[in-house]
Amino acid sequence: MAGRMGGTGNFCWLASRAAALALALSLAGCLGLSSEDGGVSADQIAQTAVPQGKVDPNEVAIAEREHPKIVAAFGGTYEDREAELMIASVVGRLVAASPEPWRSYRVTILNSPAVNAFALPGGYVYVTRGLLALASDTAEVAAVISHEMAHVTARHAFLRAQKAEAAAVASQAVQDVVQDPAVQRVALASTQVSLARFSQIQELEADRIGIATLAKAGFDPFGSPRFLTSMSRLAAWKNGLPEDDTGSIDFLSSHPSTPERLAQAQEVARATGVTNGEVDRDGYLSRIDGIMYGDDPNEGYVRGRQFLHAKLGFAFEVPNGFLIDNTSKAVLATNADGVAMRFDGANVAAGSDLVGYLTSGWVNGLDQQSVRTVSIAGLPAAVASAAARGFTYRIAVIRFNDQAFRFLFATRGDAAALDQTFSSTVASFRSLSEAEKASLAPLRIRVVTVGAGDTAETLTRRMVPMDRGVILFRALNGLAANEEPRPGTRVKIIVDR
Repeated sequence: MAGRMGGTGNFCWLASRAAALALALSLAGCLGLSSEDGGVSADQIAQTAVPQGKVDPNEVAIAEREHPKIVAAFGGTYEDREAELMIASVVGRLVAASPEPWRSYRVTILNSPAVNAFALPGGYVYVTRGLLALASDTAEVAAVISHEMAHVTARHAFLRAQKAEAAAVASQAVQDVVQDPAVQRVALASTQVSLARFSQIQELEADRIGIATLAKAGFDPFGSPRFLTSMSRLAAWKNGLPEDDTGSIDFLSSHPSTPERLAQAQEVARATGVTNGEVDRDGYLSRIDGIMYGDDPNEGYVRGRQFLHAKLGFAFEVPNGFLIDNTSKAVLATNADGVAMRFDGANVAAGSDLVGYLTSGWVNGLDQQSVRTVSIAGLPAAVASAAARGFTYRIAVIRFNDQAFRFLFATRGDAAALDQTFSSTVASFRSLSEAEKASLAPLRIRVVTVGAGDTAETLTRRMVPMDRGVILFRALNGLAANEEPRPGTRVKIIVDR
């Protein structure tokens, strides 16, 4: 959550930044680095962009227009010279081995804890620091970049845009001709599934092209299935699933790490016949030792079930069973019972009436009788209830120093349970002491050597406390469920020092 925020004015709060950008821009994938951003371009170092083909100027225009928006949406760029040089070298090798060795690429590392990668038409490729933290060797990072380059060379973004345009025309035709809302909903759902499957087919195609390029460039082609597996294990940890439950599929995801995709990646990797490709685990771990993990200080910190913002000076805690996702716009949290929370800034001028803000028209289905002033941790506040489109809502707005912040809770389920969750979370809002502010520091990846007698459990104890920390430790280090690290190998742990 950024240091100073404005409210959104509506309840459309659970779409991720990556998903929204992918939909709006018809993105094909993610990774980036440029000399203008303080980095070095891959073609400057590798000098592999041979002018044997011609890049469509329309592609470049799209990328140049959207690049600043993407950088801003993902928290800016992340500067790490070792990582930048490593990625530039990887890109140079991949370009030389790609179907279009004349093409130039601009690569940017985004300052986001999310594990994400995508590409724009015109050769703009982006990778997050969260992805670099999850990868365990250079071949895995090369696999991600090669996959995104394949989206570019296969013109997937334009094909997807054309497909979406055709689907929109078809859906509109149904709405114009058929007045039955049920038929219209079926047509829309069919269109969404068709577009999702089209995107997934492109993902599988990009995997095939990318793994072939990866092997041709001299990297271990099994870096691709390794990283896909790590992504699945990290998702299992984040979603509270058992450690070995990596087969859950979100069919409408544009970048699914599904059993189908993993099986294909393994098959394509075997088909390359490359068995001694470069892995470079130790070299890679040395380069990312010290990389920031998780939230940027400017957006506050998630520590277990707590959210703490040293710069703004407050903290709050969500109940057991909630998973927190901190973004640049808001703090989001959900639980398995279908309760969702958003915490963000409220556009309330200093001295303005908080009740007036709640009744100003931005809350759909507001229960006017529920609006009242309260005191939360000695701070002026107001609360309200609402119901709309099958959801029950609870809202609180709190004045804190010269700003105002709001909690928004929603559920389709038990309203009594919602009240309890809402009340306990809002009541936990408090000011941070100066000592607490000073003690907060960003988390970082540290690389350590596994000693005799070390286990996943003992190494996890050296990390900052985290829910289900052993599962996270294994996901970060490419270990299977119940697998133990081997003495003498190097592994990643998460620390705050």
